[in-house]
Amino acid sequence: MELIFEKSVKGRRGFRFGNSDVPTHAQVPSKYARKDEAPLPEVSELDVVRHYTHLSQRNFSIDTHFYPLGSCTMKYNPKFTETVARLAGFADLHPLLPQLATGEKLTQGALQVLYELEQWMCEMTGFSAFTLQPLAGAHGELTGIMLMAAYHKAKGNAKKKYVIIPDSAHGTNPASAAVAGYETISIPSNKNGGMDVEALKSVVNDEVAGLMMTVPSTYGVFEPNIDEIAELIHSIDGIMYYDGANLNAVLGRCRPGDLGFDVMHINTHKTFTTPHGGGGPGSGPVGVNAKLEKFLPISRVIKKSDGAYALNYEYPDSIGYIASFYGNFALLVRAYAYMLMLGKEGLQETADHAVLNANYITAKLKGPYKLCFDRLCMHESVFSAGLQAQRGVHAIDIAKFLIDQQIHPPTVYFPISVSEAIMIEPTETESKQTMDHFVQKMIEADELSKTNPLVFKEFPKTMPISRPDEVKAARDVKTSFFLPDAT
Repeated sequence: MELIFEKSVKGRRGFRFGNSDVPTHAQVPSKYARKDEAPLPEVSELDVVRHYTHLSQRNFSIDTHFYPLGSCTMKYNPKFTETVARLAGFADLHPLLPQLATGEKLTQGALQVLYELEQWMCEMTGFSAFTLQPLAGAHGELTGIMLMAAYHKAKGNAKKKYVIIPDSAHGTNPASAAVAGYETISIPSNKNGGMDVEALKSVVNDEVAGLMMTVPSTYGVFEPNIDEIAELIHSIDGIMYYDGANLNAVLGRCRPGDLGFDVMHINTHKTFTTPHGGGGPGSGPVGVNAKLEKFLPISRVIKKSDGAYALNYEYPDSIGYIASFYGNFALLVRAYAYMLMLGKEGLQETADHAVLNANYITAKLKGPYKLCFDRLCMHESVFSAGLQAQRGVHAIDIAKFLIDQQIHPPTVYFPISVSEAIMIEPTETESKQTMDHFVQKMIEADELSKTNPLVFKEFPKTMPISRPDEVKAARDVKTSFFLPDAT
C-alpha cells in the first residue's frame, strides 16, 4: 500500500492510500462506491481548529464542572497518573509482546506492575487471587458469573439455573447473569433500604447458583444483614457475588472477602480514578477466593524463585481468555500509580471523605427534598422530587435547571423503584465550597418550584439544544458532519 497524491476533477488535491496499479473504481465494490464527490467544504486548518475548540467549550467535563452523578462516581482523575501511563516504557508496549519468545524479558516492568497490582487488590478486598483482563465493569461481571458457572459445572451441580438479584442492584447485574445463561430472581428492598431477608428465604433452593449484591447498595445503604444472607446462600452451595461499583465507600474499612463473598469485580474508574465516560476505556478486575481461583482466565502473572516475572498458562480448569492479556493496560498503570501515591492510609482516607461528603449533602437537602431512607448513608444518597412534582416540577426539570447553573445533573429516575428519584454522589474529591454551591442551587430549584413552576420548561437556556425529545433521540439516532462556512 502506498500514499498517492492526486488531483480531483474539481481541482481539489489530496492524498489517498491505495495501489497505483489498481484503478480506484476496482478497489471498492461498485455498490459502495460514490457516484459523486462528497460535498466537503473548503476550509483552512485554523477554521477547523476554532470550530472544534468551540464545540469542546460547550461540553461538560469533570475538569470544568461538578458531577454529582449518583452510582457512576465521576471523580477527578489526577493528571500525574496520566503522565505515568504515557511513559514510553509503558505506552510503547505491544499488547501481544508476551507471546513472543523473548516477550517476558522485554516486559518485566509491565509484568511487575500487573503482579503487584493484583497483590494489592487481594490485600484490599480479602480475596486470594485477581485477574486484570476484563475490559470494563460489566465485562468483569460477566467474567465473575462465568467463574460461578464453571464452579457449579465442575461440581456437577446441573440443577443450578437461577441468580438472585436485589432490586437495588445495578442494571448490568441481571444482564450479565442472563448473558451467562442464568435466569434471574428479583428481591425487593425493605423500608430501611436493605434486602428483604424473608423474601430472600422464600426463593432460596437447590436451583439457585448464587446471589449478586452491591454493598453499599445503589441506595447508598450498607446491608446490615450481610452475614445472614451469605450463610443462607452458602447453605445451598451458592456463590456470593460482590458488585464492586461502590467499593470506594468501604475501602480500608471492610473487605468483601471477609463479608462472605466469593467473587467480585472492581470498577477502577470508581475507586482508583481511571478515566470514565464515553463508553470507555474501562477496566473491571475480578477477584476470587480459594474455591474459584483455579477457574480464573489465563494467562496469569507469576513471580519465579529468581525474582523474575513470567506468564503461566498451566491452569487446566481455567475458563480461558477473556481479553487480550494486558487488558486495558494503560488504565491499570493509572490505578497502580494512584495506589502507590496514596498508600494504605491515603486510600482509607478517600473512603472516609466520600462518606463524609455524601452525608453532608444529605443533611443539607433532606428538608427541601424527600430522603428515601432517613439514615446515615455511605457514598451517595437517593432523594425523591415527589414534593416538587406535585407543583408540576419533575426530577428531569430540576436536572435541566442545574445545567444552566453550570452543574452536571445528578442521576435522575434511577433507581427505578424510587418515584422521581434524584441520586447524588459528590465523591471524595470535591471541596466543601463546591458542595455548598450545589446545595444552594438545589434549594433555589425547590423555591422556584413554589413561585414559578412553569419557568422550568424553558431550562436549559444556555445550551445549543434545550429540550430535545430524548426518547426519539435514543431510538432514531442521526449524526451529521458540518464545518463553518469559510466564505
